[in-house]
Amino acid sequence: MRRFPFHLRCSSCSNVYDANQLINLCPKCGGPLLAEYDLSPAPELRSAIRSRAPQMWRYAEILPADEDIVTLGEGNTPLLPSKDHPDLWIKDESKNPTRSFKSRGMAVAVTMARHLGAKSLAAPTAGNAGAALAAYGARAGLPVFVAMPRDTPQSIIEECRGYGAQVELVAGVITDAAKRVQQYIAANGGFDLSTLKEPYRVEGKKIMAYELLEDLDRLPDVILYPAGGGTGLIGMWKAFDEMQRLGWIGDERPRMFAIQSDGCAPIVRAFDQGLDNAPEWESPRTAAWGLRVPRAIGDRLMLRALRQSHGGAVAVEESQIEPAAQKFRMQEGIDVGPEGGAALLAFRRLMEKGSIRRGDMVVVFNTGGNKY
Repeated sequence: MRRFPFHLRCSSCSNVYDANQLINLCPKCGGPLLAEYDLSPAPELRSAIRSRAPQMWRYAEILPADEDIVTLGEGNTPLLPSKDHPDLWIKDESKNPTRSFKSRGMAVAVTMARHLGAKSLAAPTAGNAGAALAAYGARAGLPVFVAMPRDTPQSIIEECRGYGAQVELVAGVITDAAKRVQQYIAANGGFDLSTLKEPYRVEGKKIMAYELLEDLDRLPDVILYPAGGGTGLIGMWKAFDEMQRLGWIGDERPRMFAIQSDGCAPIVRAFDQGLDNAPEWESPRTAAWGLRVPRAIGDRLMLRALRQSHGGAVAVEESQIEPAAQKFRMQEGIDVGPEGGAALLAFRRLMEKGSIRRGDMVVVFNTGGNKY
């Protein structure tokens, strides 16, 4: 089969744009742009995909590129049954090339940026995104500039530099790093690969949902997802709609829960207050670096998915995240980062409250390894 044609549509004002251009946010309203495919029922595609090499790009027809791709072998990560909870499954994204789910998004984003003519790349990071961009930029042969907070763990700083990226440390948090990236691009050029400021990181992340359907032969009842920028959550919600248009599923959807630390929980607060967007969190603090995002550009998309799925948002105690992650490592033998520990804590809280019932099939995402 040939790749489905696609265009870009603004997630806010619905304006449509030609995909054959380097573009960041919607020129009309500043909203995130998403790839929209001209899909039609294709049940035979599922069996064709199963016969291909077990990696993310086996889903070529529903990705924006199918040749000259930049890959390190990302995707097809394990979905493991929990030893202690019979209905709990763990999607272990630590098995990606840079030990986090960020590999998926950067593989597609860097592929498309190079294909569309970018000569250099830049992004802010609180941790794993910068490492993934540095690695995939090196693979693509493109220079990379990364800005990150000064208190980012040294291991992440060294990882980015080890792949050859130019790293600059800034005072403040990731939103301050984002401002520095804009200054750098204005002075030096380069294409901005910040979360949801370009259309294609979400395309790599959405494949996590396709893999769940392949592994389980159905969708889970509940998905618990540690959310900072929320690209993975947004991507999976997008994927469910695509699967239905392909004729692979009906109108069933998992209940989606965004998990954050109580030290930085803008999505949880906005969800609880019934807001459509999430105001910036004041003085964010969490050692789960992937969750240290005080203001997300995809806030509206996240909140919409949580509500439409009849899910929710949970803030767990910061002091309990690392102990939960350590227990997870020792019990399950999985390379669990603090973000995965937060998701496991949320699973327990939701079980105690009755929001997750016995017999519900639940998937917890371990979005990355213990790299800090």
